[in-house]
Amino acid sequence: MTTYKELLAQKKALDQQIADARKTASKSALATVHELIAEFGFTAQQVFPWKPATKAAAKYRDPLSGATWSGRGKPPKWIVGKDRAEFEIE
Repeated sequence: MTTYKELLAQKKALDQQIADARKTASKSALATVHELIAEFGFTAQQVFPWKPATKAAAKYRDPLSGATWSGRGKPPKWIVGKDRAEFEIE
């Protein structure tokens, strides 16, 4: 019967083999990706599509200046320390 220490040694050896195989496979995969990008002239947007960040809708408006604030991030000076309900946009 295999001992606990022997099993741990086998596990360590297998983990190393897995890591080596992953490294080899990932190098091959990346080379294939580079070849396809070069062959077809793909852009970064085509390979990794992203959407621009959307701006949050304004929830508060300063009646004096007309400035607005979404309620996200640091509050503007015109609303700090005041009741925000007075500035809500309906």
